[in-house]
Amino acid sequence: MEQFKEFVKKRINVSEEELDDIISRYHVRKIKKKDYFLRAGEICHYEAYVVSGLFKSFYVTADGIEHILQFAIEDWWVGDIASFNYQEPALQNIQALEDSVVLTLSKTDKDKLYEDHPIYEKLSRIMAQRAQIASQHRIISSIGFTAQERYLDFIKRYPKIYPRISNMQLASYLGVTQEFLSRLKRQILKPNRNS
Repeated sequence: MEQFKEFVKKRINVSEEELDDIISRYHVRKIKKKDYFLRAGEICHYEAYVVSGLFKSFYVTADGIEHILQFAIEDWWVGDIASFNYQEPALQNIQALEDSVVLTLSKTDKDKLYEDHPIYEKLSRIMAQRAQIASQHRIISSIGFTAQERYLDFIKRYPKIYPRISNMQLASYLGVTQEFLSRLKRQILKPNRNS
């Protein structure tokens, strides 16, 4: 819980007593590699802070193609925002890519935290803004960047994720085939013969 305490203290000004009460609403959950935090069609009853591990959030099309929407590592959050807030079936799956530990918070406990500690709304706002910025960048890069630009942008933005995922997972995130990603990587790594 110390890691999460530091995360909270960096973002909002709370007393130790308030912080202890906020922390007490969260519950530790261990999720093994390949197990799901959430499956499409289920209601997302919890949002979770990632203490350790790696997750992928993905959508599967009607023809069975998996599209990775995002990854989450330490100090990030996982959950389906719409499903959690509206208690409706999730559209995405969230699966652990490594043995992971998360701190979960139910919708009821989150709503109670807002009542008991109004400062907690500031933390939620900060996290929502970060998520919105990431989502906006993801959309713009998907429609406006070339595959090479998306690849280089991913490496630059997520240096802690890149070494922990497979080429297949990265290709799914970038919206290209594995073969295309392999060619792209070779092309980028190929020494410039004119120099």
